[in-house]
Amino acid sequence: MTSPTPAPDPSVLPDVSGLTIGVLGGTGEQGRGLARRFAMAGCDVILGSRDAGRAQEAARALPGNVRGLSNEDCAASADVVIVAVPWDGHGTLLESLAAPLAGKIVVDCVNPLGFDKQGAFGLDVPEGSAAQQAASVLPDSRVVAAFHHISAVLLLDEAVDSIDTDVLVLGDDREATDTVQALAGLIPGMRGVYGGRLRNAGQVEAFTANLISMNRRYKAHAGVRITDV
Repeated sequence: MTSPTPAPDPSVLPDVSGLTIGVLGGTGEQGRGLARRFAMAGCDVILGSRDAGRAQEAARALPGNVRGLSNEDCAASADVVIVAVPWDGHGTLLESLAAPLAGKIVVDCVNPLGFDKQGAFGLDVPEGSAAQQAASVLPDSRVVAAFHHISAVLLLDEAVDSIDTDVLVLGDDREATDTVQALAGLIPGMRGVYGGRLRNAGQVEAFTANLISMNRRYKAHAGVRITDV
């Protein structure tokens, strides 16, 4: 009788040091912040923007090996692509990049949020979440949800050496989620933690509204830590 194959050790993650990371929306604060931290960790990074000139200008201001390209060229040239664009236009942009993103790991960190006098709140998304919308318009890509709860202020602060937070990583492709967990672990203080299937991304995205409320109340840059893992 054949013994069952043991389950993979969740603490064993792939070597991702040689991957080129693209950031769509790389001229925004979140995109530039993530690009900065990955470049400081030794990664080759590409900033993507609708305006390649703006991307090049933003890249020159960052440390490490960072270059700026159009969104389309960024999608085509990177191994792993992070989506850090505003929610408005998210689906339209990704749909236009379906061909260059085919076969690639696409990491969606977009939080569909609204704001009123009472503060931030999660928006209803027909597909369930921004990440599920990405998966819908990118059927040939390996979509993962991650990097939702990280303060852009901390990412861009030159006085902050360590980003002490866990990154919840959600997806349906084990190899892809392991890769994204490993990428998170390249940044000092950061740890990638598997958080479930992509269908659970909506509650993770919406939780950003709670963090915004905490940060306003306590004048902080709160993140997330998972215990007992």
